[in-house]
Amino acid sequence: MSLLHVFGFGLKVGHLVWMLCCWIASMILMNWSINGEFKDPKAGLLGDSGSKMWFKCWDDISKYSFKIHHQYYQYIGSKRVGKSWWRKLLFSWVIGWTLASIWIFCCMSSQATEKRKEMLASMCDERARMLQDQFNVSMNHIQALSILISTFHHGKYPSAIDQRTFARYTERTAFERPLTSGVAYAVRVLHSEREQFERQQGWTIKRMDTLEQNPVHKDDYHPDFLEPSPIQEEYAPVIFAQDSVSHVVSIDVLSGKEDRENVLQARKSGKGVLTAPFRLLKTNRLGVILTFAVYKRDLPSNAAHNERIQATDGYLGGVFDIESLVEKLLHQLASKQTILVNVLDTTNQSYPISMYGSNASNDGLEHVSHLNFGDPFRKHEMRCRFKQKPPWPWLAITTSIGILVIALLVGHIFHATVNRIAKVEDDCLKMMELKKQAEAADVAKSQFLATVSHEIRTPMNGVLGMLDMLMDTDLDVTQLDYVRTAQASGKALVALINEVLDQAKIESGKLELEEVQFDLRAILDDVLSLFSGKSQDKGVELAVYISDRVPDMLIGDPGRFRQIITNLMGNSIKFTEKGHILVTVHLVEEVIDSIEVETESSSKNTLSGFPVADRRQSWKGFRTFSQEGSMHPFSDSINLIVLVEDTGVGIPPEAQSRVFTPFMQVGPSISRTHGGTGIGLSISKCLVGLMKGEIGFVSIPKIGSTFTFTAVFTSGCSSSKEYKSQQINCQSNTVSSEFHGMRALVMDPRPVRAKVSKYHIQRLGIHVEVVSDWKQGLSSISRANNAIRMVLIEQEVWDRDLKSSGLFMEKIGPGSPPKVFLLSNSINFSRGNTTPAAYGLTVISKPLRASMLAASLQRAMGIGNKGNPCNGELPSLSLRNLLLGRKILIVDDNNVNLKVAAGALKKYGADVVSATRGIKAIELLTPPHHFDACFMDIQMPEMDGFEATRRIRDVEQNINNHIKFGEISVDDYNNVSNWHVPILAMTADVIQAT
Repeated sequence: MSLLHVFGFGLKVGHLVWMLCCWIASMILMNWSINGEFKDPKAGLLGDSGSKMWFKCWDDISKYSFKIHHQYYQYIGSKRVGKSWWRKLLFSWVIGWTLASIWIFCCMSSQATEKRKEMLASMCDERARMLQDQFNVSMNHIQALSILISTFHHGKYPSAIDQRTFARYTERTAFERPLTSGVAYAVRVLHSEREQFERQQGWTIKRMDTLEQNPVHKDDYHPDFLEPSPIQEEYAPVIFAQDSVSHVVSIDVLSGKEDRENVLQARKSGKGVLTAPFRLLKTNRLGVILTFAVYKRDLPSNAAHNERIQATDGYLGGVFDIESLVEKLLHQLASKQTILVNVLDTTNQSYPISMYGSNASNDGLEHVSHLNFGDPFRKHEMRCRFKQKPPWPWLAITTSIGILVIALLVGHIFHATVNRIAKVEDDCLKMMELKKQAEAADVAKSQFLATVSHEIRTPMNGVLGMLDMLMDTDLDVTQLDYVRTAQASGKALVALINEVLDQAKIESGKLELEEVQFDLRAILDDVLSLFSGKSQDKGVELAVYISDRVPDMLIGDPGRFRQIITNLMGNSIKFTEKGHILVTVHLVEEVIDSIEVETESSSKNTLSGFPVADRRQSWKGFRTFSQEGSMHPFSDSINLIVLVEDTGVGIPPEAQSRVFTPFMQVGPSISRTHGGTGIGLSISKCLVGLMKGEIGFVSIPKIGSTFTFTAVFTSGCSSSKEYKSQQINCQSNTVSSEFHGMRALVMDPRPVRAKVSKYHIQRLGIHVEVVSDWKQGLSSISRANNAIRMVLIEQEVWDRDLKSSGLFMEKIGPGSPPKVFLLSNSINFSRGNTTPAAYGLTVISKPLRASMLAASLQRAMGIGNKGNPCNGELPSLSLRNLLLGRKILIVDDNNVNLKVAAGALKKYGADVVSATRGIKAIELLTPPHHFDACFMDIQMPEMDGFEATRRIRDVEQNINNHIKFGEISVDDYNNVSNWHVPILAMTADVIQAT
């Protein structure tokens, strides 16, 4: 599905949702209109006109929605939109989100700037308010001080205030005037009173304008150096001053230009008047003076100017050091370092006078807060700026960039998705074509394999069959050897064909497992029989041990299980020249409960005494043994672990990684020396996987290899009553009744080998005791009081000390001695060594198997064979008469196969008739006839076996119906009222469908 289709589907859904919402809204509005929810004051209920209006709206909405739907199918749903449309949309997406990110940045930056302005305004207004409040407090106290002077200096005679008293009082009450740096009082003196006043004070009235023109440093200032005040109508010398400004005593404040104007204005207005900022005497710092007039008596607020002038006694001034005062104020605030503060006198707007602060600033932002110091004739303001440059708007930058990056990523994702979907669509089309080609090739391959397999098996069946028939003729030793060699080569070729076919089935996923009941121990006995000859020829000890906890009967695929065991044991036989090959079968629960089960690798605890690889490493990593691995959840499931241990040449470390790779071998010399295709282990791994198991191995060069696999089966004991009865019957067949209850002694110094021997002997129902040497053996025999019926001695014990062997035989000779058997691993020993025969020993050749062991014990102890046909030891006479008197039809287009099948059936006494065509088979099997069965090939020219069988069944059914309804006489058909001859299919095809 392409992105356009996905987008189109989204539009469809959105279109439907939109239509549904509009329909619901219109229905609600119509319902309201009908129920009178909407009322018109003039027309009453909306009524018919309202319904018509909403029907019209609904019609317009529907037309618009269908137009969108049509546009979708015309442009989006069609193939006309391609890469150009998508590129335009992607370009628009990028440009749109770029502009959106720029807009977001501008908005956030503007918000940050506004917030910064608000912060600056708040901080500036706070400082201005505090400065103004404190100035008002100081101004009120100065005004109160003027009233004090008027009352206690001019209102009393003699005066109650002198310079010392005034200085002490003002100094102690300075805390009430936090912004003043000093207070002074200048008395009004007329020119006629100057001489008398100077005599009373003891100093001359000094002038101030000289100091203003020639300012001096505060350290160089001294009042005695000032010039006397010039002659004028009146004077205002300072007579009282606070200690901080005591240097202004005797100075005429009317002699200074700024002070004169300030004093005269204060006298005329009756209010506090501020001077313009100027450099204070002695301190040379910027300051202002707040002046109040002191009158002789209380004047009304509406007094005339002349009345105020005549009533004036003096002038009280408070000195304000603006720089120090503002600095103290800023120190009281925690954020004093964040902004720069300027205090200006803006009485003259064109030329404002700076009272505090610097004009330098790094920030363009500025806030102005107006100050009201009580003087209506002068204006002041505080200007604030941030001390540092505004920080980068990182939030705005990161947010806008982040949104842009996300938008670009989304665009990239959609772009990549569209390209990916387009590529997937192209790849899908290609894969569909390749799939069709692969399916056709797979069908052709399967057909080719089926054809080749059939065509190869057909002549091979003839070859092997004829060789088998040839072996039943009189042949000399050389001829018999030639025939056996040819038969072995033919079987090897058939085995190779089977492996190639299995690999093909695995690759195509058509390999399936059966679910049938089987005897695990019998299968392993058969595999031992298969390899017993090779192991005896090499002198390699071959053994199988199955735990008693493993059930006798299991449900699974016995053929595939046998194939796995055969592949693993075949490799062990192939690469082992000395030592042993041991196959052990346990329940996984046994190994988990006791992880030391059969895991020791010391030479004393192995089958042959040769060291082996640590088998625990072979199942390392199995999920079954980890906490994550889970056992099969059903109660009747059996989880087996099978180990195949050998003492062969081992696998080099560099080749261990490709052991399970199909058609791969350890090296080119291996295939030349040992043969094989290299697919046995690969097939085994796949089969183990189908059995819900795992396979692994451990191998040490020149020590040997151990392969381990697990497999899950179902217990055959609880499947049905039929399975139980069959199990009991098979157990009775395996455990021969004639040995039941007997006691045997096994003499073997090796625990593992003795355990294997004990396992096989116990399968016959014999109680077994194990000893390790002659002394223990004699002790057990004498202690048992002739209850031990047989003694099985390992060849290693016998060969180790022949003298002790002879003494043992002599000591058990008197009376009714037990029968002594020698367990030998080599055929050459039993044929060439005469010592056992001299003592009357019976040699039993390994590997031990239940049927072989039972037969050997029966012959040696003279016990008759009372077993049943389950043992597979049927007399040849019974086999020859198995099909005696039976007439069998064989249908096959291959003459060689006809001869082979006929020869095989005739061996069992059957009367055989052959036919090469399906039509001929129909003629022969048309009732009445005397055939008891028919073997019919599936693949034949003209008419195959299926069609021939179908026609035979139709003929039989037709005749049976005629007989049933009395249309024909049963006497004409050999008195058989229901004709149904058994037809058995024959084929060389091994395909699962066939």
